[in-house]
Amino acid sequence: MPVAACANAALASTASATAAETATVAPSAAQSMQSMNGLTMGTTWSVRLQADAAAIPDLQRGVQTQLDLVVAQMSTWEPGSDLSRFNRAAAGTRQPLPPEMRQVMDAAFALAHDTGGAFDPTVGALVNLWGFGPDGERRAPDAALLDRTMTRVGWQRLKLDPSGVMTQPGDAYVDLSGIAKGYAVDQVTRYLLAQEVPAFLVEVGGELRSHGHKPEGTPWRIAVEQPTSADFNERAAAAQPVVALDGMAMATSGDYRHFFAENGRRYSHTIDPRNGQPVSHGLASVSVLHAECMHADALATALTVLGPAQGWDYARRRKLAAFFVWHDGDGFKTRMTPQFRAALAQP
Repeated sequence: MPVAACANAALASTASATAAETATVAPSAAQSMQSMNGLTMGTTWSVRLQADAAAIPDLQRGVQTQLDLVVAQMSTWEPGSDLSRFNRAAAGTRQPLPPEMRQVMDAAFALAHDTGGAFDPTVGALVNLWGFGPDGERRAPDAALLDRTMTRVGWQRLKLDPSGVMTQPGDAYVDLSGIAKGYAVDQVTRYLLAQEVPAFLVEVGGELRSHGHKPEGTPWRIAVEQPTSADFNERAAAAQPVVALDGMAMATSGDYRHFFAENGRRYSHTIDPRNGQPVSHGLASVSVLHAECMHADALATALTVLGPAQGWDYARRRKLAAFFVWHDGDGFKTRMTPQFRAALAQP
């Protein structure tokens, strides 16, 4: 698909997909609220759902299978994944992508084009260079090494043909960590819908998507995590505002959980692919609401790279539901777009 057409397709919610994924199944009287949880992608997952207790073991296995599929295709931490094989491949290697990975790559290309490279799936070489990936040590690289690594970055270097075959240009290192976790949430959502689960809340590493209402008939109420003025190392978080997550997804990207300090300077795990440096602006976190968690995840990453001014302008132009938190002296300030404010839960 041409990049421009891909951008339009990926950034818009299609009516057919929305209709297919929001079909409502009425809960039976015997069903009650259940919980499931497990491990994936170096973090945890959980699902709260309305279902018969006897169905939970099979549903648990089914959810884990969906998550394992995403890891097997898109993890840079698994040497045998489709993505790791691509990253190791010699220049000119043509690798067919599984349908799920191709969908994620299409969305990644679209957002890379639309944000001028603020989101870039080839950022992996830089992620490793700064020590936030499976390879590398957490330390600031020298300028010459950074310059050499930057020659490996650039989403335009990748070629994905209409048949779903992607060509390795040579030393490209694709990292989908800014989008794949959100896709995993969507994958679990599709599975639960196929099993006719009438209401649920899926969470993978803090990224969420809901369907249906709780037994009392109200939407899922989600407190948006944000940093406090306490020491970052204490990882304190304030739980405001509260969103009514009514058939929507929410993802958050922030600099206050993953970072390292060296010579009195703090380096965020979020790397700007355009200059190769960890972001150094004042933005602490961004939360995004979207119909699909894959897009919420990627957009939160992109807005974090763009920063408090450019990110805000992009969110307003694209009419995104976004909540920004930025550093202000020893504390924080916040603001939200009108679309995000409209999703706030009523007191």
